[in-house]
Amino acid sequence: MPVLRPKLRALEIVVIQDERHGRALMLRDTEGIAPSPVVVPAASAAVLARFDGRRPIDEIARDVARSTGQHVDAAHVSQLADELERAWMLDSPRFHARRRSVVQSFDAAPIRMAAHAGGAYHGDRRKLADFIERKCLQVARPQGGATRAAASQGAPARMVGLCAPHMDLWRAAAGYGHAYAALEQALAGPGLEQVDTFVLLGTSHAAMRRPYAVCEKTFATPLGPLEPDREMIAELAAASRFDVREDQYLHKNEHSIEFQAVFVRHLLGGRAASIVPILCGLSECQARRRDPAQDDGAESFLRALRDALAKRPGRVLVIAGADLAHVGPRFGDPAPLDERQRTALRDRDLASIERATSIDAPGFFVDVARDLASRRVCGLGPIYTLLRALPPSSRGEMLHYEQCVDPEEGSIVSHTSLGFYG
Repeated sequence: MPVLRPKLRALEIVVIQDERHGRALMLRDTEGIAPSPVVVPAASAAVLARFDGRRPIDEIARDVARSTGQHVDAAHVSQLADELERAWMLDSPRFHARRRSVVQSFDAAPIRMAAHAGGAYHGDRRKLADFIERKCLQVARPQGGATRAAASQGAPARMVGLCAPHMDLWRAAAGYGHAYAALEQALAGPGLEQVDTFVLLGTSHAAMRRPYAVCEKTFATPLGPLEPDREMIAELAAASRFDVREDQYLHKNEHSIEFQAVFVRHLLGGRAASIVPILCGLSECQARRRDPAQDDGAESFLRALRDALAKRPGRVLVIAGADLAHVGPRFGDPAPLDERQRTALRDRDLASIERATSIDAPGFFVDVARDLASRRVCGLGPIYTLLRALPPSSRGEMLHYEQCVDPEEGSIVSHTSLGFYG
């Protein structure tokens, strides 16, 4: 049945170079309902912008023709709408029926499968362990076995929190290495003998209905499973003013927590521990650039998290999987950054990092929110939440900073590794 008034879903759209279309748009479903992305010519952007569910096909064609000065065939618009409908990219009854089915299947499953194994990192156990050791940890382990943070004058010895990248392991190996080499040493030293729970905070790359989403499932990794801390999750659910499991499905394909789970599982070896996986979308707070402390729902969860940590002194370590800037043609900017602009980006990132290492949660939120539309920092939610969860007396240190530049078109994703001690 043809689509009469097409409405595009909330999708991730990135600019790519495609063999068939040249400059093109890749539409990706961050919810994971659509099984694969769709690539369309960049010239279709004006048509897609009018897929709002209110306009019929003929009106869309006429409106695009008026705005661009070029003839637009209604049959072409209809064909594009039908293609996107078949690919589950439109907000339609057909999509919602599929979504209900997929969500129900995930909710019923006891295990959250390793969605990105074999893609963003090795799916083979031995190859993955070898990559983590040789390409990540060994590169970051300083001479003499002291981490940078532990060797710093006056740095507290006991780690209480960590921030690591959430890019694929291939590109962010050094960043992961610096973060998890610091955690490796902390776990082997005095002060963390009792740690048996890791709170894993991640960015939700799909839109969330609620500020936070907790997943009460076993996380599978090629290195072995990680069990959820159901007792802490129950405490968070009871004390929060919203259903913390309402958006649980968004954990299914989200990589930001999965990548941290892989490293934690590797470092633990045979040591017993559990996890509390939390996606931090901040919902309306982030959309409106309003400090979550002013939102009853978000604040109730943050208080519940602080209370849960206070009940378990010395037993919990909080990890945020968070990248920083996303800039360049891939993300909608007209051109890649030149050397001067890259330096300016570094300065902006470092200003945000300084707020984080000072444990200034409100200042960090305001600083990142003011250019969120242009710098596109996707780690705002998890880093803010980490800062709110840490003891006020904590101190942070930057372990690593990097700008990962796409070798083909120059787009940049920046990230940092931070250690927090107290």
